[in-house]
Amino acid sequence: MNETVFTYGAPSLKFGLGASDELGHDLAALDARRVLLVTDPGVAAAGHPARLAELVRAAGIEVEVFDRVHVEPTDVSLEEAVAFGRDTGPYDAIVAVGGGSAIDTAKAVNLLTSNPGELMDYINAPVGRARAPRNALAPLVAVPTTTGTGSESTTICVLDVLSLHVKTGISHPRLRPTLAVVDPRLTMSQPPEVTAAAGMDILCHALESWTARPYSSYPRKKPEERVPYCGANPVADMWAEKAMTLLAASFRTAVRDGGDEAAREQMALAATFAGMGFGNAGVHIPHANAYPIAGRVKDFRPAGYPQDGPMVPHGMAVSLTAPEAFRFTFEASPERHLRAAELLGGAEGAEGPDLLPRTLARLMRDIEMPNGIAAVGYDEGDVGALVEGSLKQQRLLATAPREVGADDLAGILRGSLELW
Repeated sequence: MNETVFTYGAPSLKFGLGASDELGHDLAALDARRVLLVTDPGVAAAGHPARLAELVRAAGIEVEVFDRVHVEPTDVSLEEAVAFGRDTGPYDAIVAVGGGSAIDTAKAVNLLTSNPGELMDYINAPVGRARAPRNALAPLVAVPTTTGTGSESTTICVLDVLSLHVKTGISHPRLRPTLAVVDPRLTMSQPPEVTAAAGMDILCHALESWTARPYSSYPRKKPEERVPYCGANPVADMWAEKAMTLLAASFRTAVRDGGDEAAREQMALAATFAGMGFGNAGVHIPHANAYPIAGRVKDFRPAGYPQDGPMVPHGMAVSLTAPEAFRFTFEASPERHLRAAELLGGAEGAEGPDLLPRTLARLMRDIEMPNGIAAVGYDEGDVGALVEGSLKQQRLLATAPREVGADDLAGILRGSLELW
């Protein structure tokens, strides 16, 4: 018997210009007396965490700050943050100020200061032991300063396991933030390169959840067996479709003119909507491929990001195989792929399976994304290792609308060496 039930979850949301000014009030409403604020050095240098910490203190709440989040978190960086939280706690609530790296780090700190064990106990199988938390977590308030990851809406914490050269994650409903405070003004200082990469993450969140395997195609599950990524469903579809509409109107403008307040507001809303969609329906092939592309980086150093080592930013890594991935999935739901291309403005002279890939490639050229995985340091000889890494992301590949094996992934990756 196939599934007849889908689940939907989302944090409470406070959205709008100046929303972050009310953080002290929001934490007091959660009965917080002592909180840990988690951020990264770049965001700290921009001044947002210090300003927000003072607002919280003015509300009579004690604040401890951890400002050593690693951009693109690793098991080592998360363990450092967890040790800080354990040594300085307990806390009544956790506040994350930053992009997905800060929010995901805060999720790990919250998990492991509320529950026993170590990081690998909770990391998804087959990399980790996929243990579920036994204890409730503290309230987590996410204040994003980038428009892209959607981590403020999701149940996922993403990290690199350095010793294995693999990107993986922790997934459980209890990781979802209690409250998302989305203030578009906090994104105004985001460099154009970060806006571009993070925006491609928004777009792929929307596209992958929109084209995901329908929830009704899965075998019926017991309530305790249902996972956060339940497949495409009517509620997630609504958020994904609206996110694409907003992106079509604002993405290029936000990259070209970061000071355009209206474009920034639309991008922030698109990121939130896409997060509410994929945080329930799930993502699939582009995200599965992104993990080894980012995890096995050689010497690529993107403009606009801290230069403390080679990295392929997550949103960039996701985008690089998206055109070929959607060419592969087209036959599973042609009408959805064509509708997505229509929402994004289409591409002249393209039709059928080529329309969405060509539409994406045109957008990626306009915002100066790299021209395929060769542009970030990979070649034909790397395809086998990248396929191996993608195959470890079975939680994501299970959401794909078509069954995808090693040969399929190899074809997608080879086709993604150069996109135009």
